[in-house]
Amino acid sequence: MRPAVRFSFRPWGQLIAAALVAWSTAGWAAEEASVSPGVNRQYLRPDVNVAEWIDRFEGESREIYALRHAIADAVGIEAGDVVADVGAGTGLFVPLFAARAGSDGHVYALDIAPKFAAHIRDRVDEAGLAGVSVVLSRERSITLPRDSIDIVFLCDVYHHLEYPQTVLASIRRALRPPGRLVVIDFERIPGATRPWILGHVRAGRETVIEEIQAAGFVLEEMDAVDGLKENYFLRFRNP
Repeated sequence: MRPAVRFSFRPWGQLIAAALVAWSTAGWAAEEASVSPGVNRQYLRPDVNVAEWIDRFEGESREIYALRHAIADAVGIEAGDVVADVGAGTGLFVPLFAARAGSDGHVYALDIAPKFAAHIRDRVDEAGLAGVSVVLSRERSITLPRDSIDIVFLCDVYHHLEYPQTVLASIRRALRPPGRLVVIDFERIPGATRPWILGHVRAGRETVIEEIQAAGFVLEEMDAVDGLKENYFLRFRNP
């Protein structure tokens, strides 16, 4: 029987390297306390209904879905790039990124939730996307080898990072300088933002920028996608 998630790193040396990265960072990873305990609990449940989340994430009423092509363009993927979609969820952006990276590039679709990773694997198989690897990552690390990727993408994922500084450190290790980190997340403006977002999202744009800069990244661009209202777009460089 085929396992739910196949780790398709090629060559096998990359998988070994990823394990070494995870092992080498175990000490400092344990030092950071969770900033949002339990924020991912609903996705990690064994009985999670992925179909329900597809309806939520991939409906025209969600601005991320409606603007998905503009967002994919703004990420700035070029042919041959290696891209990591961190917290890929239902895999909405995976085929869009794969098309832009081309046959010489590669896309890693990462998620910490086994059922979502399995769904992405099925989606990749059905679409025949040879240049995509699905990776079951960890809450404290993206588990990719050092200097292995050009672009990291987090869409409505940053507020789900329980250990942001630890994860950002693993992202910076995996990015080849001057790699790029693109973050899209919810605006959090008391009095203007919907109450659900205020209760769910722990930090606003300014705090997110400060945290990512504290991890060593340099802010390059903001608001590169016209039409985003509930979300903001940030691009950082790994110097």
